[in-house]
Amino acid sequence: MPNIVVVGAGVSGLTTALQLSKNPEYKVTVVAKHMPGDYDIEYTSPWAGANYMPMSDEPNSKFERDTWPEFARLAKDVPQAGIHFQKCIIYNRAKDPVSFSGPLRSELSSSKPWFSTLFPDFAVIPKSELPSGYDTGTSFTSVCLNLAIYLPWLVSECCANGAVVKRASLSHISEAASLHHSGEKADVVINATGVMASKLGGVMDTDVIPARGVTVVVRNEVPAMFCASGTDDGDDQACYIMQRAAGGGTILGGTYQKGNWDSQVDPNQALKIMKRAVAMCPALTGGKGIEELSVIRYGVGLRPLRQSGLRLEKEKIDGVWVVHNYGHAGWGFQASYGCADVAKGIVDEILAPKSKL
Repeated sequence: MPNIVVVGAGVSGLTTALQLSKNPEYKVTVVAKHMPGDYDIEYTSPWAGANYMPMSDEPNSKFERDTWPEFARLAKDVPQAGIHFQKCIIYNRAKDPVSFSGPLRSELSSSKPWFSTLFPDFAVIPKSELPSGYDTGTSFTSVCLNLAIYLPWLVSECCANGAVVKRASLSHISEAASLHHSGEKADVVINATGVMASKLGGVMDTDVIPARGVTVVVRNEVPAMFCASGTDDGDDQACYIMQRAAGGGTILGGTYQKGNWDSQVDPNQALKIMKRAVAMCPALTGGKGIEELSVIRYGVGLRPLRQSGLRLEKEKIDGVWVVHNYGHAGWGFQASYGCADVAKGIVDEILAPKSKL
């Protein structure tokens, strides 16, 4: 039976491990320095929103398109996963350039994006219903995740399938092959190290940089998720709101600061985020201003931005096949199952009998 080691316990690593562990022939070990429950600047996933808000253009929509059915199933049938349905409202300003997340401006600002057929209730918001300052808008029902529930749920699902999850700190990707729980050498290693792929020996991908995101988590509730196409505070600033499932609080964001590794929150930055959120959605505080925000905490996460795009491919390192799955920037959750399934397909190909590689 093939032995597989997955390096990384963020959403990409855990989702890939889950999909692999569904094959009873595969013996899967997840190794990571950081695990769900940890909050560390090297560990991006707990700091995410997270939600499903498609960012790809149609030719590159496969990963997000293939993830939506599973998120919708979990929101409908698996409440313990910590995902709920929530209306998503997008406000656009004609003056905004390509926004902080790349294709966001072109796709989310479109009146007929590829995902308009994905959501049955997709609609263009009448101009008469738009808040002042916005030129167009759309709405659809999507999902928002409570990551304090969802990430541990992924671990539990992996364990239920027989996978073993353990901590380890690696200085080189080749060390992973010796960390399988059986004590035997791994046949395949999955590299899902996110932003740390830029510093891991054997990978050292200099194309990976952080896209720093600052958020404020509040107790206030909102009637929907909201996102604006831009702000007046700079190209690396963003404005979005989403309410996590099952009491996870409401996320106010944010920033998209490329190349910035700073783990500390600037109070002035947090204040700007809160002001923008309340201006976009006055219902957040019942029309009473930012003084009525009840702050739970501030956060900083480093999106794993690979400037040339996602890396999802195989490479032989020190005689062992490594399947890379990293570089998702700000769309790791909403493409997680699509990418994991492709990674699993690569593993299947590597391990297939008489495979000509």
